[in-house]
Amino acid sequence: MSRTEAAPRPAASGRRPGRPRRPDIDDRVLTAVRELVDGGEQVTVNAVVARSGISRSAVYRRWGSLTDLVAAALDQGRDPAHPLPDAPVREAVLGAYLDALEAPGRYPEDRLRLRIRLGLADRALQRVIWRSHVARRREPLAQALRRGIARGEVRADIDVEAAIDTMNGVFYYQVVVRGAPLTDPAARARCAAALDLVWRGIAT
Repeated sequence: MSRTEAAPRPAASGRRPGRPRRPDIDDRVLTAVRELVDGGEQVTVNAVVARSGISRSAVYRRWGSLTDLVAAALDQGRDPAHPLPDAPVREAVLGAYLDALEAPGRYPEDRLRLRIRLGLADRALQRVIWRSHVARRREPLAQALRRGIARGEVRADIDVEAAIDTMNGVFYYQVVVRGAPLTDPAARARCAAALDLVWRGIAT
């Protein structure tokens, strides 16, 4: 298992306001972190700099701590769901979940497993992943459910966050408990059936 070395945040740099950010630098740093994690090596600033070829100052301008950096590296490639705003809410929400399974270049399942494992071993990392990445990515689904409430398609008394937790849990259960890849047609069928069951509980 990889380890992260705590490091103090350096003083603010002299970066000029409005200086354009270079995505290629971000990609090189995040790729270096994932390679270190995948290889079971210790994640330190020195190791990231050596592997990526990016300066320490550039790393610190982008991430305030190694925990933030590791969280960003593990989350890279995960896109938020995109429920269709004009579709019936059931179709929009359930379709967004199921479409994500078919998306080309979808988030690799081995990285999902790694993220779960490292998060369970490091609660601080788990909290950063939630606060900086997962909570933000859920917001389109929450907005869709709130639209459903406003339109009378979803019960007004439901807890939106609990509903999303339940639907997300459908997929995690396949991976974490059953050990079934989400590419397995039987696993997908179980996910679709479970989503439909949840929907029947929250629909008007």
